[in-house]
Amino acid sequence: MFNKNDINQIKSKGLTVKNIEKQIAYFKSGFPFIKLKSAAVPGNGLKTYNEEEIIDLDTYFDRAYKDYEIMKFVPASGAASRMFKQLFEFQEKLVDEKDLTQYESDEKNKSIYKFFSELKSFAFYSDLETVLSNKGFNINDLLESGQYELILDYFLTDKGLNYTNLPKGLLAFHSYEDGNRFAVEEHLVEGVHYSTDANKVTQLHLTVSPEHLERFEKAIFNRKKKYENKFGVKFQIDYSQQKPSTDIIAVDMDNNPFRLNDGSLLFRPGGHGALIENLNDLDADIIFIKNIDNVVPDRLRNTTYLYKKAIGGLLIKLQEKTFEFLKDLNSGNLSDEELEGIKRFTENELNIFIPHAYKGYEKMDRIDYLYNKLNRPIRICGMVKNEGEPGGGPYWVVNTNDELSLQIVESSQMDLDESSQSEIISKATHFNPVDLVCGIKNYKAEKFDLKKYVDPKTGFISIKSQNGKDLKAQELPGLWNGAMADWVTIFVETPLITFNPVKTINDLLRPEHQPE
Repeated sequence: MFNKNDINQIKSKGLTVKNIEKQIAYFKSGFPFIKLKSAAVPGNGLKTYNEEEIIDLDTYFDRAYKDYEIMKFVPASGAASRMFKQLFEFQEKLVDEKDLTQYESDEKNKSIYKFFSELKSFAFYSDLETVLSNKGFNINDLLESGQYELILDYFLTDKGLNYTNLPKGLLAFHSYEDGNRFAVEEHLVEGVHYSTDANKVTQLHLTVSPEHLERFEKAIFNRKKKYENKFGVKFQIDYSQQKPSTDIIAVDMDNNPFRLNDGSLLFRPGGHGALIENLNDLDADIIFIKNIDNVVPDRLRNTTYLYKKAIGGLLIKLQEKTFEFLKDLNSGNLSDEELEGIKRFTENELNIFIPHAYKGYEKMDRIDYLYNKLNRPIRICGMVKNEGEPGGGPYWVVNTNDELSLQIVESSQMDLDESSQSEIISKATHFNPVDLVCGIKNYKAEKFDLKKYVDPKTGFISIKSQNGKDLKAQELPGLWNGAMADWVTIFVETPLITFNPVKTINDLLRPEHQPE
């Protein structure tokens, strides 16, 4: 199947022919649907806390965090181009369009009307105004005369702000009296409040695309000093890229390797699941994970701080107890009563399924079973009530060994045509906003090898195209889906205000992203 040039290309990525054959085998077999047992809802796999309990967990974090190295991990490699899809389409069909009022009530195009009619409300407006002024244009005159194409040129292309070629993290998201802030700046400010250690060092790790690294470094270097002075901290900011060894070969519709015009193989990035490798390289005790576009202005951030620290406090609390029990289990010197107490903690506090057969195990087998169930990386996942936003959700799922576990499942992993599965999905109440805090070390303070806890059978296959030809693309198990399938998983309800993603440019016009 592969010639000498192919093998050299494969090796250059840190892959082997055996790796590629396994990837192609998944194309041929496909990935099985996840078997849902039930939705994780309050009282059944999803923890809820009242205000007093949340404050207690927040206080627990404040007391305990100084004993830990804490880091914030932000996947920030996403390009912003998808945010401007409708603007691109408008620009392509624009022919002397002077009056946009016709779009105001047009369901398909009203987002265009909204963009231009509220242009001054965007944080980037002053930058766009300056760029146009430097070229001899007055933005108000351009708007009044309907020169929308010219405005878009200076907004989207390298004639001006070049937003279509920037990463989402370097777009101006919010306006303040002292200037606007990039999305990544908001993560710096957030990080001060929950990923700062006893030495006043705030650690952030950003995964970025190689072509954007220099831009990130320059933007943060120019702006971080302001926040260091304001909050009395020092930022330690590190970067990484998806590894070439996580790329996946593309195939044609007959599952043969897809070749470019020069005969070389086509590889595609493995999706955000590839970042389990980046996470595995980090050496912090506690790692918060949050997407680059999920930020709000300062005026709305207190709830975010409260719940971030609350789930952090819960992680520390549960992990400390887990470590105590692991030391006891490792000693092997436990009474039946003590062992039963560990089992109750495992089931009730960690939501770990214990099979009925456990009762018949010999005592040492019960000790080994509980030890193996507890000695795993742990994650607390904030979940918000589902009010129509797209995204995966929390479920109890059944694995191939008929064991139950809590998983974040995407709709593409569900068999929507199977009636019993559809009924379960209809009862779901919450979805995943990517609000995680992770413990990646064991009770001996040794790092887990996170790659051992991935379920490789939870990848994704989709149809794409290259040079007008259809192809199949494959993604690795998602970072918070199959890549963490075998982690200890706790779901906690968090308020909807903690979830404010920016998927389209007009999302920045929502009240949550505007000044008060």
